[in-house]
Amino acid sequence: MAPHLLLASTSRYRALLLERLGLPFGVQAPGVDESPLPREQPAARALRLAQAKAHAVHGRHPGTCVIGSDQVAVVGRRVLDKPGSAAVCREQLEAVSGKRVAFHTAVALLGPGADGARTHVDLTRVRFRTLTAREISRYVELDQPFDCAGGFRSEGLGVALFEAVETRDPSALVGLPLIWLAGALRAAGLDPLAPGSS
Repeated sequence: MAPHLLLASTSRYRALLLERLGLPFGVQAPGVDESPLPREQPAARALRLAQAKAHAVHGRHPGTCVIGSDQVAVVGRRVLDKPGSAAVCREQLEAVSGKRVAFHTAVALLGPGADGARTHVDLTRVRFRTLTAREISRYVELDQPFDCAGGFRSEGLGVALFEAVETRDPSALVGLPLIWLAGALRAAGLDPLAPGSS
């Protein structure tokens, strides 16, 4: 019998992405400290937190497959966290106007059939067009992306802020690299295309 699947996240965006694979799953808050470590590189931070989230939930449910994920957005050397407010969101968008932002999206799959932890870090680069103060204020007012790394929602109106996106997996920018994850789930015995999988 296929193992139960849990998403170690409270992100509604990740849950909506995982629903696309058609596999039944539950959601659990991992409850891990997401503070960065001194001199920690963005990709390393994303991977560490993805693994920590998966391990936290798997420790409470050892018989399950658990998905942990984390995303770190960077412009230059500055990490762009979730803004949390309109003022911070506007400031972040001013900082990325006309620049490239790197999004490191990590995922860890832990549990039965997964041969320990399978991990992956996806790199997506977004080139923002030069934005006016009026455009930024209007965007923040309409989309209110206060819970999104970088201060925009790519699956919403945020796409109007871009010049280009360079990625192997468009779902990674939203928060969960589904192309890699689908393959890892298949290897763990949870094939979205298998008969009776949904």
